[in-house]
Amino acid sequence: MFDCAIIGGGPAGVSAAINLKLLDKSFIWFGTTSKKLSRAELIKNYVGFPSVKGEELAKAFSEHTKSLGIESVDELVTDVYRTDGYFTLLAKDKSYEAKTVILCSGVQTAKPLDGEEEFLGRGVSYCATCDGFLYKGKKIAVLCTDKKFEHEAEFLADVARTAYVIPLYKGYEIKSQNAKIVLKTPKSVTGDMRVKAVNFKDESLEVDGLFILRGSMSPSTLIKGIEIRDGHVRVDRRCATNIDGVFAAGDCTGRPYQYVKAVGEGNIAAHSVVEYLQ
Repeated sequence: MFDCAIIGGGPAGVSAAINLKLLDKSFIWFGTTSKKLSRAELIKNYVGFPSVKGEELAKAFSEHTKSLGIESVDELVTDVYRTDGYFTLLAKDKSYEAKTVILCSGVQTAKPLDGEEEFLGRGVSYCATCDGFLYKGKKIAVLCTDKKFEHEAEFLADVARTAYVIPLYKGYEIKSQNAKIVLKTPKSVTGDMRVKAVNFKDESLEVDGLFILRGSMSPSTLIKGIEIRDGHVRVDRRCATNIDGVFAAGDCTGRPYQYVKAVGEGNIAAHSVVEYLQ
């Protein structure tokens, strides 16, 4: 069991990982280098770097973590729940255990579909390898938000009887012959006890399930019961949430959306974890 699980590869997650390492705590870190940081044209308020490009700062972060022997796990955490005083995290078909959690998930740019959270576990899934075989020979929809998830969409298409694959980006290259491409934006998912349909502006598709392949999840979906205020995770000065043992840092806690602020909160969250464990 780890002392802590860090969820998120942005500046807050980097800072939390570095500080936990220096504080001699065991941890697992989920996430990859933030695309938002790498694509930043110019950053002028990062202390010690008067005028730095995002890709240069991302490289410095990477070199810092590597110098300490820190590696991240490139897996999407799809569920976090508490059991007997510790947390179990699910990622793909694996589970991990940690005494505490630091959430550094950033800001969700895409709103969940109407009905998405309502039908989670009742036909809506975020994990192709976890739940794919439950839909063998059935009819499903697959919402693919990034090219890097195409292999998962193809896997699902090969398992299901019919797979409506909905790519929300240009230049898709989904090769499965069983995949029926739908070039529309879904509005909602509906059903009764389980998912029955995915709905667009002008039509509906009858399906037995919906897989949503995203790079991150909203905090309220990931950790049931976490308090959200004005679209952000509510934390105190210690970066503690309303759930004992869960801390949050970075953009997910609110404005300003600044790298300096995210790094500072990652530091605070790491030290708060140590105090909590003591």
